[in-house]
Amino acid sequence: MRAFPQSLRWRLSAVIALVSVVLAVALSLLVRSEFSRAQLADARRVQDERIQLVVRDYGLTGRAALGSRIDAADVPDELLDAVRGGRRATYLQRTPDGAWIWAAAQTDGKVLSLRSSYADRDATLRQLDRVLVLGSAAVLVLATVLGIVLGGRLSRRLRRAAVAARRVADGDATLSVGAEIGDRPRDEATELAHAVDAMAAALRARLVAERRVTADIAHELRTPVTGLVTAAELLPPSRPAELVRDRVTVLRALVEDILEVARLDAATERAELVDVPLGEFVSRRVPSAVVTDAETVRTDPRRLERVLVNLLQNAERHGEPPVVVAVEGATIRVRDHGPGFPPEILAEGPSRFRTADPNRADGHGLGLTIALAQARVLSAELTLQNATDGGAEVVVVLPSAP
Repeated sequence: MRAFPQSLRWRLSAVIALVSVVLAVALSLLVRSEFSRAQLADARRVQDERIQLVVRDYGLTGRAALGSRIDAADVPDELLDAVRGGRRATYLQRTPDGAWIWAAAQTDGKVLSLRSSYADRDATLRQLDRVLVLGSAAVLVLATVLGIVLGGRLSRRLRRAAVAARRVADGDATLSVGAEIGDRPRDEATELAHAVDAMAAALRARLVAERRVTADIAHELRTPVTGLVTAAELLPPSRPAELVRDRVTVLRALVEDILEVARLDAATERAELVDVPLGEFVSRRVPSAVVTDAETVRTDPRRLERVLVNLLQNAERHGEPPVVVAVEGATIRVRDHGPGFPPEILAEGPSRFRTADPNRADGHGLGLTIALAQARVLSAELTLQNATDGGAEVVVVLPSAP
C-alpha cells in the first residue's frame, strides 16, 4: 500500500481541501434545505388561498370552482383526517406519477379539494442541486490549488532553511538561514530561521572560544615543555632518568598535537599540492603495503604522510596485528584485526581526548582527529568502518591528478 505523502505541501493541501469540502457540503445541504422549505411553504400558501376562494364561491353558487372537486375519491387519507371538523389543510403527495400539492376544506359535510402539480418546483430544486454540486466542486478545486500554492511556498521556505542549516552545520560560517528564506512574510518559518541563526552564532562563538583557549594553553606549555626536554637530556643515565625522558617526550608530542589541532580548527591551513604516485609513496613508507593499479594523485605529501602515520599508530595502539595497508587506484585502506571501532565513534566520528578504550593510558584520542582534519585540507574523503570479518578499517580516497 502506498504511504500517504509526508510533504508539508500535500498535507496542508489535503487539510484545506478536506475542510473546504466539509464546509461546501454543509452549506449546500443548508441552502437546499432552506430553499426546499421556503418553496413548499410558498406552494402551501398559494393552494390555501385558492381553496379559500373555492369555499367562498361554493357557499355563494354551490359549484366547485377553479378546477376543484367535491368528495373526490383520490384525496389522500392524511388530508381527509386533517380537514375533519370544518378545517382547511394542505398536503404534499409524492407518487410514482409525480409530486402533487393538495388543498382541501370541509364545508356543509362535503370535502372540497384542489390538486396542482409540484413538478415545476421539483425541477427548480434539481437545478439548484446541480448548481450546488458544481459550486462545491469549484470550491474544492480552488481550495486545493490554494493549499498547494500556500503549502508549496511554506514548504520551499522550510526546505531552503533546512539546506542552509545543513550548510551551517558543515561549517559555512558566512551563511544565514534567515537571509536564505527572506523576512517576508514574517511567519513562524522566519522566526525559526532567526532562532537557528542565533543558536548557530552562540555555538560558533563557544567553539571559537574553546579553540582559542586550547591554542593558548598549548602555546603557553610549549616553552616550559621544551625546557623540560632539555633538562631531561642533562640527567645522568639511570632508570628514573629514562622514565622522566619518556614522559617528557610524550608530553611534548601531546603539546605539538594540540597545537596542530588548533591550527587545523582555525581553517587557515592550505595544502601544497603536487602530483604524487600513490603506490610508490605508500610503499616507501610501508614496505608491506599491497599495491594494485595505483594512480597518481594530487596531494600534499607532508600532510598525506601525517595522515598515514596517524592511522598506522592508531591501528597499532588500539587494534591487533597484523595491520594491513592496501592501495588501489586513489584509495588507501588501513586495517587491523582488533575489536573494531566502537559504535559511538562510527556514529559521531572521532573526538579529541576520547580513545576507543578509556581505561588505556597510551593515546589521547588526537590521532584520528588530526588525520580527519588533514584529510579535509587535502580534499580527501576519510571513512571509518568495521570490516565484515572483524577489525577496524579506515578508507582514504584522494583526488586523482588531472
